[in-house]
Amino acid sequence: MTREIPDGMNENARETWPSEELIKSWLGNELDFELRLGEHTPIPDDPEAAARARKFRDVLGLFCSGVTVVTSISDGSPVGMTCQSFSSVSLEPPLVMFSPAKTSRAWPLMQRAGYFCVNILAAGQSELSNTMATKGDEKFTGVGWTTASTGAPVLEGVLGYIDCTVQQVVEAGDHYIVIGRVKELGNGDRTEREPAVEPLLFFGGKYTKPQG
Repeated sequence: MTREIPDGMNENARETWPSEELIKSWLGNELDFELRLGEHTPIPDDPEAAARARKFRDVLGLFCSGVTVVTSISDGSPVGMTCQSFSSVSLEPPLVMFSPAKTSRAWPLMQRAGYFCVNILAAGQSELSNTMATKGDEKFTGVGWTTASTGAPVLEGVLGYIDCTVQQVVEAGDHYIVIGRVKELGNGDRTEREPAVEPLLFFGGKYTKPQG
């Protein structure tokens, strides 16, 4: 593969210039989530297969959903990832699920910890969603949080949270289906006297909010 060399750099540097993948891992500017199913799965080269893949993404993008940040602790430090694919599963026993991509860097750390907390984002938290979507190591800088019963972070200002232990992990194509056993859940840190806050929503490839 031919590597692009920045303007002004000697052509002889081509052989030792880091790959694009390695540069991105240093900069931490890749996304660790997907708001549309299959966002980071490569489009097939075959034209017919590519058309089917794009249609799949586009049609699934018509499903409006909330946005969450799933958090945990790894080696004493907080880890998190933005996640749209969250759902309730069972009332008795209380189970929920989310679906991280196999390329996620945060999920293996959460699986090793054995617990996670789903933070439901409010309408004004799109910037937090974007921050938690990066693969950088500084995503929690300036973010306030407390701990749930498992020790996983509950982020400041969220609508609510669901604290879980990992119950089951199922391989599903280019994703995993992670089922969590709910240990604690509750509303965010706002008081009853504060005005109601709308949820952060994602529809048609962009953030939105309820229209009132």
